[in-house]
Amino acid sequence: MAKKYYISIILTNDKKINLCLDSAIAPKSVEQFISLVNKKFYDGTIFHRIIDNFMIQTGGYKLEDNCPDELGEAPTIPGEFKSNGFENNLKHELGVISMARTSDKNSATSQFFICSATCPWLDGEYAAFGKTTDEESNKVVLEISKMPTCRPHPAFSDFPVENIGIKTIELLKEE
Repeated sequence: MAKKYYISIILTNDKKINLCLDSAIAPKSVEQFISLVNKKFYDGTIFHRIIDNFMIQTGGYKLEDNCPDELGEAPTIPGEFKSNGFENNLKHELGVISMARTSDKNSATSQFFICSATCPWLDGEYAAFGKTTDEESNKVVLEISKMPTCRPHPAFSDFPVENIGIKTIELLKEE
């Protein structure tokens, strides 16, 4: 049976991004995400890629001695989107959360992004699995997306100049 999960991403600046994840849209993506939330996997992760008018990305790195340190591996899951043979009609627009991946359509693990704009080129190519539940959350996403970025290392472009991360993710309710 499909479930909806209401979560709150509590940031290091104590602001919150509230989301509803819908397992009817992308069951494996939601299952993986909730499993990692329950393990406190995301606690202390940083936003390592921020692109204004596109998205904010996290779920792959923590800071160790002020340098990004890759998190442990999470299992890969199949890409739940149209070009990978899966029906997913959630459009990538402001506040939509989606799994990040490499060019391999079945490479999503723990990294995710939240759209800070309407991004139709992602529709059918990335596994959207939920969206923000309130206007204040959208404001927080937009605020993060406008942070200045730099390229501190060839592996990191669009890295925020000022660190912003996840303190914890709370599972508020499921239905």
